Amino acid sequence: MVADSDFDKAVAGIGSLTEPARRELYRYVCSRDDSVGREEAAAATGLSHHRAKFHLDRLAADGLLEVDYRRLGERTGPGAGRPAKVYRRSNAELAVSLPERDYELVGRLLAAAIEASAQSGRPVLDALGEVAAEHGRRLAAGLGVQASAPELVDRVLALLSEHGYEPREESRSITLENCPFHTLSQEHTSLVCGMNHAMLEGFTQELQPPCLRAELEPAPGRCCVVLHAQEPAASGSAD
Repeated sequence: MVADSDFDKAVAGIGSLTEPARRELYRYVCSRDDSVGREEAAAATGLSHHRAKFHLDRLAADGLLEVDYRRLGERTGPGAGRPAKVYRRSNAELAVSLPERDYELVGRLLAAAIEASAQSGRPVLDALGEVAAEHGRRLAAGLGVQASAPELVDRVLALLSEHGYEPREESRSITLENCPFHTLSQEHTSLVCGMNHAMLEGFTQELQPPCLRAELEPAPGRCCVVLHAQEPAASGSAD
């Protein structure tokens, strides 16, 4: 799921391609097996050297191209000139979805569950629940040192926002206004909602102090899971 800084980078990168000349340069660089120099890119797209340089550097700044330096042509050694700036397609993957979706996470959890099932002989659905719960526990572990329950809830809200759930705090619960797995949950409801519930259940069970529990409560237009406030466990009674 996309944090704010990553979202901003993705928007900038994709928005960069709305400029026709920049889009043409990007397509040309992607079509080449090797890195491309400014002169070659300018000649191939019919742009002036100055415009090609400007747009190539903008594509690099927006994360769509990577930059390197090397000598172009056949001359080597002294007198061959300084290395030229060359461009190639970046390995970074940029995507923007509104509302935010995270189908990649579903794919990764399913792949891990299939591998676990193949190794252990357990049903894939059982393995998926365990894999999803473990992912949720890792998310909770990233919340940092122990805090008071109100502080922890604030951290939970921030984390869920980063992961696209659009949490809304109510008097005794947190509803999740967006499902990051919406399309898949419509087509494979039991599978995806079960995975999501297991993940958020693992997440809430790991919170210290315990302050929330994840309940599967499907309703139209929002995530299938609601987080309810949990009373702290009572200390042992006196004799």
